Amino acid sequence: MSLESPQTATDSDAAGVATTDVDADVVRKVLGDSILDLDQHVHAPEVTIRPDEVQAVLSTLRTDLGLDHLSCVTAQEYEDRYESIYHLKSYDDPTRELSVVVPTSRSDPVSESAAPVFETAGWHEREAYDLVGIHYDDHPDLRRILLPETWQGHPLGRDYDQRRPQIVKYDENANPLHKDGWSEDNTMLLNIGPHHPATHGVMHLQVVLDGEQVVDVEPDIGYIHRCEEQMCQQGTYRHQIMPYPDRWDWGGGGLLNEWAYARTAEELADIEVPEYAQVIRTMAAELSRILSHMLAIAAYALDVIGDFTATFMYAMRDRELVQGILEDLTGQRLMFNYFRLGGVVWDIPEPRESFFEKTRDFLDGLPERLREYHDLLTANEILQARTLDTGVLPPEVAKSYGVTGPVARGSGIDYDIRRDDPYGYYDELDWNVVVEDDCDNFSRLLVRMREVEESASIIAQCVELLEDWPEDERNIQANVPRTIKPEEDTEIYRAVEAAKGELGIYIRADGTDKPARFKIRGPSFSNLQALPEMAEGEYIPDLIAALGSLDTIMGEVDR
Repeated sequence: MSLESPQTATDSDAAGVATTDVDADVVRKVLGDSILDLDQHVHAPEVTIRPDEVQAVLSTLRTDLGLDHLSCVTAQEYEDRYESIYHLKSYDDPTRELSVVVPTSRSDPVSESAAPVFETAGWHEREAYDLVGIHYDDHPDLRRILLPETWQGHPLGRDYDQRRPQIVKYDENANPLHKDGWSEDNTMLLNIGPHHPATHGVMHLQVVLDGEQVVDVEPDIGYIHRCEEQMCQQGTYRHQIMPYPDRWDWGGGGLLNEWAYARTAEELADIEVPEYAQVIRTMAAELSRILSHMLAIAAYALDVIGDFTATFMYAMRDRELVQGILEDLTGQRLMFNYFRLGGVVWDIPEPRESFFEKTRDFLDGLPERLREYHDLLTANEILQARTLDTGVLPPEVAKSYGVTGPVARGSGIDYDIRRDDPYGYYDELDWNVVVEDDCDNFSRLLVRMREVEESASIIAQCVELLEDWPEDERNIQANVPRTIKPEEDTEIYRAVEAAKGELGIYIRADGTDKPARFKIRGPSFSNLQALPEMAEGEYIPDLIAALGSLDTIMGEVDR
């Protein structure tokens, strides 16, 4: 890959290509002389550009090709260069993908920031700087994000000394608007967390108040960062990576995370999963989604109206029923480790009739339970007063931040990877994508409650299929090689619709049985970045309601 003169493009007239599929000819037509190289990743075309043309190229691709979703930013270091990869998609059709590769020299790893074009690049590029060491010109706030400011070195760099001692000094937090803490206009800095019930884990919010009104809020993350990407890079494709994804979501969505890795590695290694195993995966994944959404509903009732004795306990009761089903299926209650490359680890437990009956009993009782939740929550005047028209996130702002999942669908964005980029058995089943248009805290709650109904419908259809599946065709795993060694420099980014949104994984192979680069795109990471847009100008109770409506899991944010 050369950083010298760009190749000649065929035509730079971009007119009329906004709805065209993303292929080499279209990219040449749109970008013209900005192109250094054109290649192909496993999942999408790849275009290489100069590091000083990032904003111009991404703006053109968003405007002229409709690639308005910056899904992920991956940074990595080679022997001779650094690279930033901008994984672009379209919210209208996520199968329209393009990887924009930005190489820089090792001696001067500086690239233009994409943050002025896509807000979500703000946090993603900070992570790339923090962990890999690439600098981004014109970035609005380029500093570490997961590690303390005093950290020495970049943990995912090739020359990083893991034995080097680190000193993390304590600095008193200061009002970011007025560095002296107090100011003439009497704004005040309020620390919420990192250990606070409203933050749902170890997250710290630095909030600047004018009276009770929020004038600035900054999420401070990284308290449980463990460099899971590096852990995965030290594991083998076949056996050692799969246990990690469960740990990114302790809310119960671990099976969906396992599927993200399975989908990526299976496409990378050209593994075809048997149809029967796909049905089991789909059923298990939707049970896992219900597990996650029930916790979100329970915690939200506690956050907003302090309802611990009714809604919280009812939802925990129903989670217990789902956990019992998943424990029968997987052998585990939370860290499932049930998926395997090529399928699942074992079949439906015997006696099968007992498992299906237990699942149906839960599904049959769910409509009545959901009516109870609506009576307690959506019909509750106090909750309505706290959530209607608060935490508003307009669709165009949500898209700029790369927001996905129930948060995006609560802003009227009709985007669901299960339908739009089908995998598993979803395209063979009858179900609907839940979308609410009011863009507020109430809409996000309503989306999750209605998604529980859709998940139940999917599970019921899977149970019917599995009951009638011929015994001699119940193949739970493909014939997967004992050692998986994809070709060197093969690159892929794949994603699934996890409980919180788009969970994506980028893998670059180096010809061995371990990834050379393993990048995790957690949906909560991008969703949380949008919190200031939802909370600034509102009041402290509105801030708590907005944060809870994101259903953030810090294991997925910090990794």
